[in-house]
Amino acid sequence: MPIAFHFHTMADGRELIYVDDADTTLSPERRADERTLEPRPETATMRRDVLTGEWVSIVPTRQHRVMLPGEEANPLVPQTRDNPSEIPDNYDVVVFENRSPSFGPALGDIDHENLTLGFGQSGPAHGRCEVVCFSPNPTGALATHSVSRVRTVIEAWAQRTEALSALPGIEQVFVFENRGVEIGVTLHHPHGQIYAYPFVTPRTQRLLDSISRMGPSFFADLVEFEQSSQRVVAQGEHFVAYVPFAARWPLEVHLVPRRHVPDLAGLSEEERDELAVMYRQLLGTFDALYDTPTPYIAAWHQAPVRHSRDQVRLMLQITSPRRGKTALKYLAGSESAMGAFVGDVLPEAQAQRFREALVSP
Repeated sequence: MPIAFHFHTMADGRELIYVDDADTTLSPERRADERTLEPRPETATMRRDVLTGEWVSIVPTRQHRVMLPGEEANPLVPQTRDNPSEIPDNYDVVVFENRSPSFGPALGDIDHENLTLGFGQSGPAHGRCEVVCFSPNPTGALATHSVSRVRTVIEAWAQRTEALSALPGIEQVFVFENRGVEIGVTLHHPHGQIYAYPFVTPRTQRLLDSISRMGPSFFADLVEFEQSSQRVVAQGEHFVAYVPFAARWPLEVHLVPRRHVPDLAGLSEEERDELAVMYRQLLGTFDALYDTPTPYIAAWHQAPVRHSRDQVRLMLQITSPRRGKTALKYLAGSESAMGAFVGDVLPEAQAQRFREALVSP
């Protein structure tokens, strides 16, 4: 049975999509969202930082987000008579529009080509923000679920990347997971997010600058360089995982496909199958380093929607500020103010620790 998608509409008009495992035991029929909800917040405003040229989305409504609620008020479990959560029915994996988004719900284009830098530039923060719940179970982590479930999550990411890329004004789609209160999560429930930006992000702009300096074979050369080093953590037929040469974080692993793929939607079935195994393995290895769960950010860097797709390759970057059993790396003066990182751990030593802790696929 293939992975199935079921599209629904929430009580306030937001889109909700149930994604069923290939081996699901759930019925395709799902309850409707019968809550009475207030209208969605207006689309936020973006302001342009004249010092850097970067856009900053100003979203005061995010101050009112739910903050680490108890089990009785978890908005990511299926609805019950006592808990009118965001999700009407039981699920394997579910995706829905964020009620307090940083971008959207309105969509529209920015004339980037003709927009010169100036003081006081602002505009609507067009775009889309979505939540991806990995399981109805409020405990655990993605690494503790089956390969089948991780494969379902990857399919959801790929479908949403393709769908969001087709929306008006979307320039880049970012899939990510924040894990742990040390990272800043507001819900313990295993979940991730997807941002569809109305601009190409600053980090990708810097990458494009490097590609322009080093040539269009940048990623092929990068994979060759890293694969020949002592920093390789794991390899498969389609992917290679390594600690980067200039790792910023105490724990940092990158995963890159061997062939050029611009985003998750471009992966073949075989690549998605291998990715489900390797991604689960890498996340499990982060937790195997210590006897308590390791906080991390799992960030899928994808090519811009409208250009450079033959040059920017899909890349996963998993980073953690954990530099010891009870110690964290904080971004203080040099990192926060100047963007000049100081690495606390030798990357080759990082890689050795990961190889020693590598869990079985």
